Amino acid sequence: MTPAESRALPAPHPEAATGPDEMVSYRTPGGLFAATAPTEAPAEPEAPTDPDAPSGPATPSEPATPSEPTAPAAPHAPAEDVVLADGAEVVPTRARWRRWTRRRQHLAVGGLFLLAALWVTSRIWLDPSGRVASLYTGDPAQVQFFLAHSVRVVLHGEYPFYTEQFNYPDGVNLMANTAVLALGIPMVPVTLLFGPAVSFVVLVTLGLAGTAMAWYLMLSRHLVRTPLAAAVGGWFCGFSPAMLSHASWHPNIISQFLLPFIVWRALVLTRSRRPVRDGALLALLVTAQAFINEEILLFTALACGVFLLAVLAQEPARWSAAWRPLGIGVVTCALLAGALLAYPLYVQFAGPMAYHGLSDAVKDYGNDIAAFFAPGSPTLGGNQRANINLAPNYSEENAFFGWSLSMLAIGIVVWLRRELIVRALAVTGLFFAVLSLGERVSWWDRELVSGPWQLLVHLPLLDAVVPTRFGLITSVVIGLLLALAVERAWALRPADRRTVRTLTAAGLAFALLPIAPMPLRMVSRPPVPDFITADRWRAYVGPDQTLVPIPVPSMGNTHGMRWAATTNLDFKIPGGYFLAPRNGNTGDAGRFGGRPSGVGQMLEEVATTGRMPKLDDRQRRRFTDELRHWRAAILVLPLRQQNAEPLRRTVEDLVGPGRQELDVWVWDVRALTDRSV
Repeated sequence: MTPAESRALPAPHPEAATGPDEMVSYRTPGGLFAATAPTEAPAEPEAPTDPDAPSGPATPSEPATPSEPTAPAAPHAPAEDVVLADGAEVVPTRARWRRWTRRRQHLAVGGLFLLAALWVTSRIWLDPSGRVASLYTGDPAQVQFFLAHSVRVVLHGEYPFYTEQFNYPDGVNLMANTAVLALGIPMVPVTLLFGPAVSFVVLVTLGLAGTAMAWYLMLSRHLVRTPLAAAVGGWFCGFSPAMLSHASWHPNIISQFLLPFIVWRALVLTRSRRPVRDGALLALLVTAQAFINEEILLFTALACGVFLLAVLAQEPARWSAAWRPLGIGVVTCALLAGALLAYPLYVQFAGPMAYHGLSDAVKDYGNDIAAFFAPGSPTLGGNQRANINLAPNYSEENAFFGWSLSMLAIGIVVWLRRELIVRALAVTGLFFAVLSLGERVSWWDRELVSGPWQLLVHLPLLDAVVPTRFGLITSVVIGLLLALAVERAWALRPADRRTVRTLTAAGLAFALLPIAPMPLRMVSRPPVPDFITADRWRAYVGPDQTLVPIPVPSMGNTHGMRWAATTNLDFKIPGGYFLAPRNGNTGDAGRFGGRPSGVGQMLEEVATTGRMPKLDDRQRRRFTDELRHWRAAILVLPLRQQNAEPLRRTVEDLVGPGRQELDVWVWDVRALTDRSV
């Protein structure tokens, strides 16, 4: 290790004390970087210990043992020095006061993160049922459908990994569609009391604030000792432009509050004295995360692997002390997590409606190089029009750090390049930033060369990854670098400490202000018809029949999914927005939506253009066959639907006249679809 990596530090806060099997340092994460803290003599208040005094590096093969507590007179983790009249500095030392202060700091930081999350989601909170993210409305409706499915799992004991409540009769493989069971089941009381739309915005709010708070707690306990450093790192991990871009649509992606603890437990394995126990704890975290989002779990595993390899490549001697506990812990984790997830994964990859690999429409999603230097759309300095073609779409702005933060991140790496952890983080962040460029590397939408992702896209598991989302790993790396930079700046002891801290705060403001979070853009959406909320549909639809919304639910029209979610999926619908194998054949490559429906596509075109097609008897028979396949009971067209009149005339031309009931047109087609008739 270099002298910069082994500088003596004051004793960590008492809350950071660890057991005999895991030594944790405020300078570096627990596990592979653990080292016994150097013993310090009690320092006089007027002559504090110089934090830059070098001490000998820890031998990698030494067993990790807890450091001896320092004398009460030794200052550590002060909130702020108190200056007396005679100029002498006195640092508060009573442990009870320090613990209370630390607790109050945690509460204050948590409150700040929650207020920020409420600010970001404020426009949704104004009307959760009547507002939705602009541009893409399908993902929120899909998540609300999954939240309603969790209610059925809890109240009715319904099968959790597959459902026929949409895309009837083929159904949908929920394990292959991120059904967020680990989020939906705890939210069942909220969904029952207030509806899935409110549950959705609660999840988004808690996902942002909870992720920031989780990283803050992990950083303050295991990486840095300055509260501001931990708060800055946690803030960026929770409210980075990438997180904000997903917040409107993907609560499963922004709910990353387990990831800091997964990373911590993985690093602890490298020096654990109880690797079986620690491996089992890691397995429980991995299992829970698998039911939130498997893609993010895979990213975490890949990032930990690349980070550890970067460490060992620089100091191979560390491997001699790390390989045995790491191997035992990883095997334990794999066996236990594999046992817990064996059946759900079997359903995902070999069960009904399983698919292999993502749709071609998203396999090529990659970041433009210029995206790393532009501010994200949902930020203070963001501009949607300026970001056109820099990301696949506005829900996948997974880079967008802005020029100031990008330059600051590079400067931090140059400044702290002598530290092992900084070099390893830099390698990890750069590696995944390159992968996030996708199969074709471009600059301002101009293709330059083929990207390295082209060599990996067809590998198992990686063929189900959206490459642009590798930028999420780079975001976390930048958050950790910011925390380390603030910690090192705060530890400097120049003649004018106040000037250094002022410059540090100014640098953070310069880098983070352009990408400060702003309220998410929302648009109004049609309300759920009174015909649905008043349960008038129950007079028509039986348990093995479907209600067919007009137009038929699809990727571009998910209102019917919201109708079903409002009733906790008490009726089935055909079609919908989901991932399924092409043509409904299990094992095929994935696509969005189920089997192609000729009539469904025709009605969607009428809804979009307002132009009525010329129909013949062959098309009418085909529509009748599809209605029988769906076991349709009624067709429902809202009066407020776009181009409602052309749609009404088209449906009447297909099945005959309907009648108005409350705020919808209804066609009772049970006589046409009854198979006994």
